[in-house]
Amino acid sequence: MIPVFKPSYGKEEFEALKKVMESGWVGLGPKTQEFEEHFAKYIGVKYAVALNSCTAALHLAMKVMDIEGGEVLTTPVTFVSTNHAILYNNATPVFCDVEPDTLNISFKEIGKNITKNTKAIVTVHYGGHPCDMDPVIKLAKSRGIKVIEDAAHGCGGEYKGRKIGTLGDIACFSFHAVKNLATGEGGMIATNDQKIYERLKKLRWLGINKGTWDREISEEHSNVKKYSWYYDVEEVGFKCHLNDIPAAIGLVQLKKLDKMNNIRRKLSFRYNELLKGAGDIETPVVKDYAKSAHHNYVIKTEKRDGLNAYLQEKGISTGVHYIPNHHYRMYKNCKADCPVVEEVWKKLLTLPLYPDLTFKQQDMIIKHIKDFFK
Repeated sequence: MIPVFKPSYGKEEFEALKKVMESGWVGLGPKTQEFEEHFAKYIGVKYAVALNSCTAALHLAMKVMDIEGGEVLTTPVTFVSTNHAILYNNATPVFCDVEPDTLNISFKEIGKNITKNTKAIVTVHYGGHPCDMDPVIKLAKSRGIKVIEDAAHGCGGEYKGRKIGTLGDIACFSFHAVKNLATGEGGMIATNDQKIYERLKKLRWLGINKGTWDREISEEHSNVKKYSWYYDVEEVGFKCHLNDIPAAIGLVQLKKLDKMNNIRRKLSFRYNELLKGAGDIETPVVKDYAKSAHHNYVIKTEKRDGLNAYLQEKGISTGVHYIPNHHYRMYKNCKADCPVVEEVWKKLLTLPLYPDLTFKQQDMIIKHIKDFFK
């Protein structure tokens, strides 16, 4: 089977893992700190906090944005983690409709759904294509509302020359096995606020004010380490930090990210060109303001389910990203006036896209798609 997604690993990742194993320190330690520093520098923020998943990142980001008791404007076209994190913080999701082309949250619909109870807006950069952030941020600032970027798909993408994750008040990234930067599991929060950064470091480690590696103190004017056992617990936190094993993989993947994203971009544009005239297929768009991370490649077709079954028979995996979240039983009572979503999601089909996908494999996928429509 040709998979929908596949991480791209080489000898460098295996060598990085070996060094961590040999070091004797595999928990939250120096590699995690190094990964945080390099990641923050790469996207252009002051601070980054590494966690064990983007779900955890969304949970903690919303906690420090103080959304409890309020409403959060969000999209139903996302992985359920986005909206579970709202519920984790005792807030109410309000589902807004999306743009029919990018599948990102609609600014017009944000304006229609803002109330005096709105505490935050979540902008999910669907498929790695950035939301149109300027009008969202302007509106949010005028109303004292926080903007939380869900950049799970967006690592390396840009909006008007600025990296995704540097645009709102806080941003969350995913390093899950299928993501552009893949560590197996993992996530990151990006922020420019030092107080939020310091609190996040405590929240990810049970509210403890000094992590284990932080207790390894260098003696002045020497390379000798001494260990300080004392710490305090300042609030109820969670155990969701990253450790040095995925962090070591992340450091290697970060160096390769732009190159891998360029391959994704080339494959996406190649799909667009070669699928012209194939049935009723509508291919993805990239707006003028965007440099997409091209996390996935999602076509739209009325014959979605038939094409999905046909490609499976030919050894080609496909997916649907996503079932609208308000269709799930637990979200049935949430506000969701989303006619575009109701129409478009029935057409969505995700085709294989990853850096190691060959032109030969892509040609085979395209051939079978054209054969199906014939």
